[in-house]
Amino acid sequence: MQETIVLFALPGMGHTISMVELGKLILRNYSHKFSSITILITTSFLDTPAISDYIQHITRCYPSISFHRLSLQPLDSSQILKRGGMVGVMFEFSRINPPIIHKALQEISKTSTIKALVIDMFSASALSVGNELCIPTYYFITSGTSALAVFLYLPKFHEQTTPDNFDNPLVYRFPGISLVRPSDIAALISNHFLYFFSALPKANGIIVNTFDGFEPVAMKAVQDGLCVPDGPTPPVYYIGPLIGSRRKEKGGGNAIAMDEEGEEDYLSWLDKQPSRSVVFLCFGSQGTFSEKQAREVAIGLENSGKRFLWVLKKPAIDDKTKRTVELKDFELGSVLPEGFTERTRDVGRVVKSWVSQVEVLKKESVGVFVTHCGWNSILEAVVAGVPMIAWPLHSEQYLNRNALVYDMGMAVPVEQREEDGFVSGTELEKRIRELMESEKGRELRERSRKMKEMSLDAFGETGSSKLALKRFIDAIE
Repeated sequence: MQETIVLFALPGMGHTISMVELGKLILRNYSHKFSSITILITTSFLDTPAISDYIQHITRCYPSISFHRLSLQPLDSSQILKRGGMVGVMFEFSRINPPIIHKALQEISKTSTIKALVIDMFSASALSVGNELCIPTYYFITSGTSALAVFLYLPKFHEQTTPDNFDNPLVYRFPGISLVRPSDIAALISNHFLYFFSALPKANGIIVNTFDGFEPVAMKAVQDGLCVPDGPTPPVYYIGPLIGSRRKEKGGGNAIAMDEEGEEDYLSWLDKQPSRSVVFLCFGSQGTFSEKQAREVAIGLENSGKRFLWVLKKPAIDDKTKRTVELKDFELGSVLPEGFTERTRDVGRVVKSWVSQVEVLKKESVGVFVTHCGWNSILEAVVAGVPMIAWPLHSEQYLNRNALVYDMGMAVPVEQREEDGFVSGTELEKRIRELMESEKGRELRERSRKMKEMSLDAFGETGSSKLALKRFIDAIE
């Protein structure tokens, strides 16, 4: 009977791509041990045509990777979203669907020996299913070690913290990260998140999409057991950076680069620009802004005088809404300041909805990346050697921002309005000039260049990530 590893991907493009890249990595190095990788994927309201296209593409190009769709129990996600947000929906998925996961694993076991089950952080109920079926079960963290350190410690923090002292940053310290403000973790303090975080130390191990040397402060805290003070920390395997590499592996929607003359190939435009002269702005597959914020971005870009490529989604209805699941068409002229496109015709391009981010960051002309601090985006910038301006929007992105700025020296932060995260055009212009004109910017560019080399070395014959992958494979043999 053939041997396989089953990966359980969370709904959503970013998590699905990360799981697929993990599957590719295993097959690339251990195809003599595992003839296939099986990916469990859910059918949910987060499905988009882009995800379906992506799965079809992977199925065609990688016949050893198969997808097993789970027909989950019906869920009134609209009502749950109103009550508990996205994490509430994930909690409900986790709560009601273990029998379906159990059935799927049993079905796979009829034709393959499952050597390990690798699950997403928000698939905690699958951990108990794996234990019940005597399958070694591991978490795959699609964030970095800095966020993992906070996730592991948050149950202890919650135990020690009361509503009276939560807003006092002097009351607590988190191991593994230099700065955590109350606002940085406010969205993570809920019973739903604590349910997911509390399960992390119970796995056979934790796989993290990062590499040795990138997050030394966090890695040492995890290794020393500081993040799980009341029990043992499971083995941790740093096997990154894993990033999507093909232009067809889209994050959603179609790219439409617009000017008065019609559609234009933004990659060709980048090829014509001077080395490290372009500011690239992209905020993930779901990040979005209000029209007011979009206009401030336009003002900051124009006043900076720098070349730019800006990916803009249909604006949200208010300044507090930072994410969208659906990508809809819209008129750029109704969002951008009057005359902006004409005035910046020679130096900038605005692209609606989506670009091939990996391909853009590889371009010699790209010198700065303004990012929402999603972990996939961070790794793509690191592998390309591009310094970052950190503009987090939600979830653990604020923790990623803090680690990038204060522990790793890979980015400068934008100053955001406390109540809604709004960023002025003046502030954006200031940070762009800081990275492209100042001595600090030169230092960050040099730091980014060195980190790029380290990220590439991680997969050398004796590289840290390759050795970590071997330790994981040895553990499940």
